[in-house]
Amino acid sequence: MQTDKPRHIAIIMDGNGRWATAQGKTRAFGHEQGARVAAEAFRLGQERGIEQLTLYAFSFANYRRPQAEVDHLMSLCGRFAEDHRDEFVERGIRLTVIGELEDLPSAARRAIENTIAATAKGTAMTLCLAIGYGARNDLVGAIRALTARAYAGLLLPEEVDETTIRSFMTAGSLRDPDLVIRTGGERRLSDFLLFESAYAELFFSDHMWPDFNAELLDQAISAYARRDRRYGQIGEQLAHSA
Repeated sequence: MQTDKPRHIAIIMDGNGRWATAQGKTRAFGHEQGARVAAEAFRLGQERGIEQLTLYAFSFANYRRPQAEVDHLMSLCGRFAEDHRDEFVERGIRLTVIGELEDLPSAARRAIENTIAATAKGTAMTLCLAIGYGARNDLVGAIRALTARAYAGLLLPEEVDETTIRSFMTAGSLRDPDLVIRTGGERRLSDFLLFESAYAELFFSDHMWPDFNAELLDQAISAYARRDRRYGQIGEQLAHSA
């Protein structure tokens, strides 16, 4: 089936550190530039009528990095939410977060929570930041919650289905991504929305995230539009149901 523009784009923003190192700069400089490009990404997405945009800001696995880099990334997440709060409100953008927000330092967490509250009524676009997020960790958390309810006699095994599982995942409020973009030259999902991306189209770019721009986004959207999304069916079935 011929696809239209994606409603939900999810982006793995990879390559900040390598981009900076190649220029003789610090990794921190690369992350700062990456945050500026993330701001441009939500503007470009809204201009193109994208309903939901999810940015992989900080993974659960990133906690293994040197503590100084982790602290800087946490601070960047908080500043990003705070610095763009008024712009989000003006643009009608609602900010949400998936992952383990409670693990963030208090200042960063408060900044993000305040922006979430301030933008709660936004209807033009949803911007989701994946912070302290890992798809496997999210699924494990959902299973633990489901198991606890079953142990308490509040849930029967036959009542568990895909919808039930999603309701206990931090990403449960998002629609499935139509298009996943990864910069930085790697060809993997790196524990990002694995459950939700079962039928997503994938677009990989060798460009580092700080070099992401409107041209690259449009290339990804154009590639998506040329894909046939069959969801396990054959083309004739979809043609008849159209």
